[in-house]
Parts: sequence; C-alpha cells; structure tokens
Amino acid sequence: MSGPDPTEDLLDLYENAPCGYLSLAPDSTIVRANRTLLGWLDLSADDLVGKPLRDLLGTGGRIAYETHLAPLLRLQGFVYEIALDLRCDHGLVPVIANASEKRDESDNHLFTRLTLFLAEDRRKYERNLLESKIRAESETEQRDREAELREQFIAVLGHDLRDPVAALKAGTGLLKDSGNLDTEDREIVTHMDSTIDRAIELINNVMDFARGRLGSGISLELQPTPDLDRKLEIVIVEAKTARPDRDIRSEIAIGTSVKCDPDRLAQLLSNLLSNALHHGRHDAPVMVKAITTRDKLEISVTNSGTPIPANVLETLFQPFDRGSKQGNHDGLGLGLFIVDQIATAHGGRMEVASDEGGTTFKLVIPSKESEQR
Repeated sequence: MSGPDPTEDLLDLYENAPCGYLSLAPDSTIVRANRTLLGWLDLSADDLVGKPLRDLLGTGGRIAYETHLAPLLRLQGFVYEIALDLRCDHGLVPVIANASEKRDESDNHLFTRLTLFLAEDRRKYERNLLESKIRAESETEQRDREAELREQFIAVLGHDLRDPVAALKAGTGLLKDSGNLDTEDREIVTHMDSTIDRAIELINNVMDFARGRLGSGISLELQPTPDLDRKLEIVIVEAKTARPDRDIRSEIAIGTSVKCDPDRLAQLLSNLLSNALHHGRHDAPVMVKAITTRDKLEISVTNSGTPIPANVLETLFQPFDRGSKQGNHDGLGLGLFIVDQIATAHGGRMEVASDEGGTTFKLVIPSKESEQR
C-alpha cells in the first residue's frame, strides 16, 4: 500500500496553508500567490500576477514597504513582523509580513518570498490595549488632579486657621498674666491653653503635610547647632510635664556641634514621643536616646507594647496612616509622615524595629564627612 504523493502534499500545503504566500520578482512584481491569500482578498491569480506589489498595498503599507521592508531586505536579505494593509474590494486586510530574498550562488537576486499572517484580531487587541492604557492614564491624571486640589485645600485651610488660633493663644496668655484669676478659673484657662497648643500642633502638621505633598517639601534652616542636646531635653521635659503619669527616660550624648535644623529635629522627637506615649504600654517606660559618632547622628525613641504587624510597617510613614487601629488615638495620622519628611530633608532616614521586646523608631543622619569617604 503506497503512501501519499509527497509532491502533491507539498503543493497542497503551499496553496492551502493557514497563512498567505506571495512571491515577487526582483522588481517587486508579483509572480505567484497561494490560494489562501487569494481567498482573503477575494481575487484570482490573474488579478495579481504581473502587477507590482505596491498596487496591492494600502497607503500605510506602501510607506512601510518602501521605507522599511525593502531597504532592510536589500541590506540583510530578510525582515520579520512588518505590519501591512492589503487592499481589496471589501476594504483593507491587516497582515503581519515576514520576507526573505532567494539568491543564487553568485548572489544574484532571484525572487523575494513573503509569508503573510492575518492580523485583524491582533490589531483589535492592540487597539483595545491602547484604549485601556489611555483610559487608565486619564483616570490617573484625574485622581492626581483631585488629590492636588484636596492638598491645596488643606494648605489653605491650615493657613487660614492660624490667625484665629493665634488670637486665642494670645488671649489665654493675657488671662494667665492678669493676676485676676482664682484657682478654678486658672485651671480652666490652663486647660484651654493646652487645647490651643494641641490645635496649633495639628495646624502645623497639616501645613507640613501640604508642603511635603505639593512639591516644596519640608523647609529647613540648617545651621551649626552646638546645643542640640539642650533642644532635645526641652522636648523631653515638656512631654514629662504634659504626661506626669508616664515614665520617660533619656540618654543624651551629643558631644559635637551638629549642622541641622534644631527646631525640626525637636519637632521630630516630639512627634516620636507622642506616638510612643499613645501606643506604648502605660506601665512601661519610654526611652529616648540621642548620640553622635564620627559618622552619624542617631535619635531614637523606644516603647514597650504589642509589636507592629509587618503589613502595617510597610505603610507606617504614609500620610493618614495611624498604625494600629486599636485604642482611641486622636490626631490626623500625619505625625510619622512628617517625621519621615524631616529625616529625608536632612539627608537621613528613619528605621523601625518592632518585636516582643519593644518598638524603636530611629533617625539616622550620616555626617557629611562619612558621606564623602
């Protein structure tokens, strides 16, 4: 029993392949086209043979062939994945073309073979992909505009709140200095003064947040500061005064002048202390350390309590993130964001370690000398 005729099989493979075949003479006239391609175009062999390839191409296809495909063929003898549009009576047929030249032993150009693949689904997919990309970019731009508008509103609101709050602060100061208050009235005014201080802190945090997010960043006044230890100790004393029920311990060993913004570093320590007092165990001490070495300045605050989960650590310095949702913690969730912004503005970084032994927030600012080594 004889097998199939291989010549007949090869001919059938050429004519009815799942792709189009086209052969061109050296002058780019069509010498042969397979049945698959003729079926796509609803043409006969007589409609194509002897005609220049350019007559079969749409305007874009002609430009692609003459400026890209043909020069590459002459240069390297092959070209792959060129997008073309073939013209026919029912419109344009999008295809992807691979082409190679057939040459004899003397390197004479005999003909060019083109293999064509229908690309209608691919073009549709690419269009959908492009439309999705444009839509996503538009939605992102819209979200960015809305976010910027919100942040501008926050900045304006914080700025406009400063004057009336400052007036209240001045009023409570005058009342306390008047000498006309009895004990009960003085306690009320002192409580009002403390509340106003908290409001001022919130407004300052909002303003710093707006500066950090709207492009200008946290502002610094860098200066040699030989008394940074005193600045930090004042913050610790104020925290002890505000929370006499808590045990706050400190170890300050700053032996050299530090080039920094001392007020901003005091603000950073104040925010870290406030965070530690809010989230730490009330029956355990909060430890503050500040040291300088030849290479860096380190300021850290450690408290005991439940370890911070790993997923919370990832977003801890993002604005409006409050870390643990347990407990009644007032504020806007901007404290740690501002801490991180101050660290970054100083060329430093914040580090966090949290386990059963405690949670430590540490500022590390490399010295300029160590950066240059």
